[in-house]
Amino acid sequence: MKSIEMTRFDARLTKEQKEFFEYASRLGGFRSLTEFIIKSVQSKAEQLVEEHNKIIASNRDREIFFDFVFKGVKPNKELKSALKEYNKLL
Repeated sequence: MKSIEMTRFDARLTKEQKEFFEYASRLGGFRSLTEFIIKSVQSKAEQLVEEHNKIIASNRDREIFFDFVFKGVKPNKELKSALKEYNKLL
């Protein structure tokens, strides 16, 4: 079994922040402040990356759409196949 390499991350907090985070950690049923912070940061990071990827995808989709509309790009084999499948569902 491959072991996971761990690393350390240090952060400085005010006393009030630490007390508040500890309180929230207890409310959430986390085993420790560290677990609470790691899971909270992980969740927020995943949310930010997902939002970023949606923006990139929507910009790319918009570019493809307008290229098709304004430049008269011919549909490829995959698009034709997708249209046939879509029409079957209707």
